[in-house]
Amino acid sequence: MKRLLALSLVASSAFGVQAQQKTLMGFTPANSAKQLQTEQQFDQSINPARIGETLKELAAVPHHIGSAGGKAVADKILARLKSYGFDAKLQPYKVLFPTPKTRLLEMTGPTKYTAILKEKAVPGDEYSGQAGQLPTYNAWSADGDVTGQLVFVNYGLPEDYETLADMGIDVKGKIVIAKYGKSWRGIKPKVAYEHGAIGCIIYSDPKDDGYVAGDVYPKGAYKNETGVQRGSVMDMVLYPGDPLTPGVGSTEKAVRLDRKDATTILKIPVLPISYQDAKPLLEALEGPVAPAEWRGGLPITYHIGPGTATVHLKLEFNWDLVTAYNVIGVLKGSTYPDQWVLRGNHHDGWVNGADDPLSGQTALLDEAKAIGDLLKTGWKPKRTIVYCAWDGEEPGLLGSTEYAEDHEKELQQKGVVYINTDDSSRGFLSAGGSHALENFMGEIAESVIDPETNVTVAERKKANDLVNASSVKAKKEVMDRKLDKLSALGSGSDFSSFLQHLGVPALNLGYGGEAGGGDYHSINDSYAHYVRFKDPGFIYGALLAKTTGHIVLRMANADVLPFDFRSLYTTLNGYSKELIDLTSNLRETTAMQNQLVKSNAFKLAADPTKNWLHQPPSRKYRL
Repeated sequence: MKRLLALSLVASSAFGVQAQQKTLMGFTPANSAKQLQTEQQFDQSINPARIGETLKELAAVPHHIGSAGGKAVADKILARLKSYGFDAKLQPYKVLFPTPKTRLLEMTGPTKYTAILKEKAVPGDEYSGQAGQLPTYNAWSADGDVTGQLVFVNYGLPEDYETLADMGIDVKGKIVIAKYGKSWRGIKPKVAYEHGAIGCIIYSDPKDDGYVAGDVYPKGAYKNETGVQRGSVMDMVLYPGDPLTPGVGSTEKAVRLDRKDATTILKIPVLPISYQDAKPLLEALEGPVAPAEWRGGLPITYHIGPGTATVHLKLEFNWDLVTAYNVIGVLKGSTYPDQWVLRGNHHDGWVNGADDPLSGQTALLDEAKAIGDLLKTGWKPKRTIVYCAWDGEEPGLLGSTEYAEDHEKELQQKGVVYINTDDSSRGFLSAGGSHALENFMGEIAESVIDPETNVTVAERKKANDLVNASSVKAKKEVMDRKLDKLSALGSGSDFSSFLQHLGVPALNLGYGGEAGGGDYHSINDSYAHYVRFKDPGFIYGALLAKTTGHIVLRMANADVLPFDFRSLYTTLNGYSKELIDLTSNLRETTAMQNQLVKSNAFKLAADPTKNWLHQPPSRKYRL
């Protein structure tokens, strides 16, 4: 299949502007007018109240992968897609999914403390104390029973271990405690293991998303003292999806690895805890006072350790095969049936998952409903539209990866684009993806109106970037730019296998920035929390449905596909220049650092009462 380059004028589209004045990327002038009329009809079908009702229904009970609630959510999505006119079915896969059997964390010295490891139900939130909630844990931790001295490692990033080395502190044979934040959570135990740690504890510090950031739930949106962020620590850098079936769809008959040979399962036990449970552990630490930038918001002096503070961590898991229920709905294209426009969002949550993922999933369903309304008028897509609701995203992109692996050749031949969303809330448009779609995405951002300011979402995003730019130079760069850049995509959601493994162009988008909170992956990610703090009135859910709906409709009906590879060239050229500049800067920094080591400057500048080694020979900067 050829992906044609469409060179057309980039123009904005807003309510009240005559459609015939606009020429859209990939469309002739006459078809541009028809397309804009179709989008106006589509927009009129989007209903914020219905989005809220759907969110309340789907978030009514916990619905993690393998649960009765998860299957019920999949069945409800299936029934809706069928009622909208899609040829829909469940696409099941058998995948490994660990759940906790034993969780024990206790401080054995200098004092005794046994961690509570349970979130308290919140008064006024009927969802926070429900049965069927997954306990607080990190999926893909190893089973383990370890005891060791405790060391505080800040956010647990590689540079934090360099600081520890400068201080003469070694974590080998010890258990580390790290703050959530600044990186993918799976980096923290992986780096700890690489430095010889035998266990890893991760906690949410109140400085990041607790009482330092704002009032805690239920008074405010932020994490209360017992809140815990669940989450996967799978080593997805190696590969996502079922650890036992790398590169192969995890069907009933798939050949599976022995679990001991699965490289994405961690080698040490890992456990997330609340700041209520973290405080006694951190308070007991001795050793040097942590650097200023390491200190959090607890009312203690942050020490690093090690010392007399020792902890016992014991974890055991049920390593079960469960069924992931993907929902796939298809509208066959009238002209190019073998060109597929794929649109997806996952439906599984760690608990009730109102924000993550159902804020995005309910927008997707309202899009599908609006497309179904267009079908009733006689409208048909030229290209095939495939709507996907994935299961098992939270533990490691399980449902989407297994589907992509199972349908690899067909998707590579037919996939035009994959459009992904996840959680979304009040605020500003955030978009990343394949850079050949940058001009197209800019045009989309001019086609929808922000409901709070009545300007295009592109204009509002630029204003936000301008106000928050860090320098006069940066502000001028924002002022001068004609187009917002698409961010590069990592591997944080269901676009990963389509883009990075199959080579299908992808977009990932959502709204946010005005709805802070500490509910992420906790029992507080509920309908009650969402309707108060994330998107009251569900107007940004409707905005997300319009934004992604316009993308789907234009991709499905364009005369030629709206890719502009000049944007890709510009981006890659920029990466090349940035790499050269970084190399040059590193060379200069290395030379200076080695000169300082050679001249004994670090030793002379050091406070002799502090245990800082300052650039030992093993850490000389070299190229």
